[in-house]
Amino acid sequence: MTLNGHIENGHVVLDTPVHLPNGTKVTVSLQSESNQSESTTELPSLYDRLKSVAGKAEGLPADLAINHDHYLHGQSKRQ
Repeated sequence: MTLNGHIENGHVVLDTPVHLPNGTKVTVSLQSESNQSESTTELPSLYDRLKSVAGKAEGLPADLAINHDHYLHGQSKRQ
């Protein structure tokens, strides 16, 4: 059975009212409407989002990359 509906205030509202017993298992799949244009705007890459802060940290230990578990969790140093 396929039921159509839409979202109102964060809730699924069926276009045709149907009485479903409590506990009925349902699956909701999102579909784009054919009259709505797909967004072609791409999200910026992780690099683009973080490039303003990349390389700005100061005073870090030279061996941080290999010994991050030591500095974060107190494990023995690797060397």
